[in-house]
Amino acid sequence: MTAIEVPTTAASAGAVEFCTIGETMGLIGATEVGPLRNGALMRLGLGGAESNVAIGIRRLGHSAAWISRVGDDPLGALIVRELRAEQVNVDYVRVDPGAPTGLMMKIQRTAAASEVHYLRKGSAAAHLAPADVPAEVVSQSRILHVTGITPALSSSAHAAIRTAVDIARNAGVTVSFDVNLRTRLWRDADPRPVLRELTALADVVFASEHEAELLVTATDPVEAVRALSDLGPRTAVLKRGAQGYVAYVDGEIFHDTAIPVPVADTVGAGDAFVAGFLAGVLDDMPASEALSLANYCGALVVAAVGDWEGLPTHAEIAEFRARRDAVSR
Repeated sequence: MTAIEVPTTAASAGAVEFCTIGETMGLIGATEVGPLRNGALMRLGLGGAESNVAIGIRRLGHSAAWISRVGDDPLGALIVRELRAEQVNVDYVRVDPGAPTGLMMKIQRTAAASEVHYLRKGSAAAHLAPADVPAEVVSQSRILHVTGITPALSSSAHAAIRTAVDIARNAGVTVSFDVNLRTRLWRDADPRPVLRELTALADVVFASEHEAELLVTATDPVEAVRALSDLGPRTAVLKRGAQGYVAYVDGEIFHDTAIPVPVADTVGAGDAFVAGFLAGVLDDMPASEALSLANYCGALVVAAVGDWEGLPTHAEIAEFRARRDAVSR
């Protein structure tokens, strides 16, 4: 069966297996359904694509580091504390006294749809720069994971991502890239050249169907993952939400539908899928097993409220599988 190889000799004692770089923001989430203009109770937490994946990796038994900048403010302190509590390495997070931590608001507009609004212009993470990338951490990890969000924050943040990717590639570290398009962040700029460049430099690429359409002309899911792989990655995965996934791994196609669960909150499902797949890669699973693990991670996250709170452990996945098997018998 097809398996994805990652380096096992690059890491030294004490090195993390997985590292990622990107912005995490304070998150104010409505606890009630309805428009914010009517007033609503809100809950304070945190959210960020890269840190979500780091938490997911950690809960699945692997060491993870998150590299970023936060402001010298209560939100920054909250983020660092919570990630440390999840046993994610935050030793390489810089506290910026001159810029605030970003903030986002998540509103549950209806029971089935949520809205996210961002207050992140000029945030500390937008000041990420190549000097913030610890070469020793990146080069000694097994996987570096980046997204298309960070390059959109600023030119210096884009340069930081390129620096991290170049360090990883030179050290033989597997590079994972999630397109994760945020149209509003790019403003009037065309994101395609940057996203295509990072796709070409990656070993593994994740994209939604809409994101894939920006990068390749194929619209059929199978042809789309093949076309994404033709840009450079050996592995291309199309995240299709409720329709599941299609993946192309070393010339072989894999696909499956999403696992049906009662949906509480869809935000964070894609990050959970990525975390599950990359954890499977770190466990040297065959591609089919890594994708199955990813599918279960996505299901358990959408069944819970929150961007990352529902990210499962292996024990929780095993229990969920056992319950499903018992029901199906």
